[in-house]
Amino acid sequence: MVFQKPNVFPKSIYDNVAYGPRLHGEVEDLDARVERCLARAGLWNEVKHQLSKPATELSGGQQQRLTIARCLAVESEVLLLDEPCASLDPVATHAIEELMVELALDHTLVLVTHNLQQALRVSNDVAFFEAEHVGRDERHGHLVEYGSAEQVLADPKDERTKVYLASS
Repeated sequence: MVFQKPNVFPKSIYDNVAYGPRLHGEVEDLDARVERCLARAGLWNEVKHQLSKPATELSGGQQQRLTIARCLAVESEVLLLDEPCASLDPVATHAIEELMVELALDHTLVLVTHNLQQALRVSNDVAFFEAEHVGRDERHGHLVEYGSAEQVLADPKDERTKVYLASS
């Protein structure tokens, strides 16, 4: 899971990526796995000479790519991304979006975003959900519309989707 705000562990860059494999007892070829995952996340060339540096000293975009590398290190089939670019500058956002497109070739990505342009750039399919208030502090969400990104965002079928898109 990759959250809005990067959640690196208070450990070194290396130990952040190695954490999951170590937890699962998968320590064989750990150096190669860390390198491969950092490279896949587009971070290896930036950090390869400072793997012992605290991960908290990386920029926000680098920290976000590190959290993605950490997901890749445990060979996740599905990556859940909750507004992964919300706290990033445009350059870091572009890097994360390119990475998402590349990762989608081998992984299932579930992206939560309110950025409709981003959804068009990186998504194959889009699901629009709506929350319904059922009590003072309780809401239930339900699926309103699902389809290709182009269809749902350019020509939605459900009126609730149209209203949301018009207000965004």
